[in-house]
Amino acid sequence: MELNETFNKAVEASRALNLTDVSRIDAVLLALADAAEAKMEFILEANRRDLALMDEQNPMYDRLMLTPERIRGIAADIRNVASLPSPLGHVLDEVVRPNGMKITKISVPFGVIGVIYEARPNVSFDVVSLCLKSGNACVLKGGHDAGYSNEAIVKVIREVLQAHGMDEHTVTLLPADRVATAALLGAVGYIDLLIPRGSKGLIDYVRDNARIPVIETGAGICHTYFDAAGDRAKCADIVFNAKTRRVSVCNALDCLIVHRDRLGDLPAVCGRLAAKEVVIYADSDAYAVLDGRYPTRLLERATAESFGTEFLSYKMSIRTVSSLDEAIAHITRYSSKHSEAIVSENPAAVRLFQQSVDAACVYANVSTAFTDGAQFGLGAEIGISTQKLHARGPMALRELTSYKYLINGKGQTRA
Repeated sequence: MELNETFNKAVEASRALNLTDVSRIDAVLLALADAAEAKMEFILEANRRDLALMDEQNPMYDRLMLTPERIRGIAADIRNVASLPSPLGHVLDEVVRPNGMKITKISVPFGVIGVIYEARPNVSFDVVSLCLKSGNACVLKGGHDAGYSNEAIVKVIREVLQAHGMDEHTVTLLPADRVATAALLGAVGYIDLLIPRGSKGLIDYVRDNARIPVIETGAGICHTYFDAAGDRAKCADIVFNAKTRRVSVCNALDCLIVHRDRLGDLPAVCGRLAAKEVVIYADSDAYAVLDGRYPTRLLERATAESFGTEFLSYKMSIRTVSSLDEAIAHITRYSSKHSEAIVSENPAAVRLFQQSVDAACVYANVSTAFTDGAQFGLGAEIGISTQKLHARGPMALRELTSYKYLINGKGQTRA
C-alpha cells in the first residue's frame, strides 16, 4: 500500500494549521464537542458493531465500549482543551548577544503526529482535540477491534473541519491493517513524532520497528505499598479505588505490597474487593493471613508470573516485605515506570519512597487512578509517557510542542 501521498497531504495540512488563528481553532473544538453529542447515536451504533465482534470477557471490552456518559465526558474534555491557553508562540528564553544579535526561543508544533492504538475509540477524540490546539496535524492508526467506531468518529471530525473551512487532511485515519502499520512506522520525512497507545506488546513492537521518533506510553504495572506507618482506612480506600474503579486502564492497581508488620490488617484492607470479585494472588505470608478471611474461590497462591503483570482485569497480587527498602527493590524490578504509590503517615518514609522510585507519577496517600491528563488539569491527554526524553507522565498540550530559535539582527556577520 502506497501511503506517501496520504502522509504528504497531512504535512500540507499541518503547514496551514500552523498559520491558523487560535480563536478559530477553539471554535472548531467547541463545534466538535457539540457534534460528538449531537451525533452520539451514530457513534454508539458503530461502537455496538465493534462490541458485537468481541468477547465480553476480553479485558479490552471495557476499553472498547462507548456509552452516552463516556461520550458526554469526551465532549467535556474537548471543551476543556478549547478553554486552555494556547501552548504555541511562548517565549521560552531570550538573550541579546554582545554583537546585538537577539536570539528568541519559542514553542512551536511538531508538525504531524502519528498515533497508533488498539481498542480505545475515545483516543481518536483525545488525540484530535490536543493536536488541533497544539497546531499539529494527526495521522491515526486504530486497531481493527475499533474499526467501525474510529471510522464513525473521524467522519464526524472531518465534517466539523469542512464546515469551518479547514483542510480535512488535518485529521487522517489509516486503514486498520498491518500494511498501514508498516507504512506509518517507516514514514520518514512525513511523521514528526509517533506515539503508540496500548499493550506492552504493541509498544515494544513500535519501538523496535519504527524508523521515526517514538514516545512510549501506556503500559502500566502499578504498585501500592502499605507501609508500617500506613493508615489502614486510607489504604483500604486507595486499594479499592485503584483496583476496581476501572480495571482496563493503565493506572489500575496490579500489586499491593504490604509491610510484614501490617499483615494483620490485610483482611480489612482487602475485604471490599470481594464484592467486586477481585481474584487475589497472595504470597505465602499474605495467603496465610487471608485464608479463611477472604473468599476461597477468589484467593490463590502467587507464582512468579503474578508479579510484573499488568492484569487489566479484576485480579491483583500481594507481596510481603520486611522493609521500605525491600518494597522499593520490588518496584524497581517489576515497575513499568508508570504510577506507583505509598500509604504512610511517616514523612521520612514518604520522602525516601518518592525520591527513590523511578516512575512518571509517584503518589503518597493517593490512588494511582489519578494518573490522567484531565485529572492533572491538562484538559485531556494523548497518552502517559513512561520514558524520560522530551515528555514524562500525562502528555497534553505543552508536551505536543517543540521549539525553535528566532535570530534577529542588523546585518551582523561572523568573522
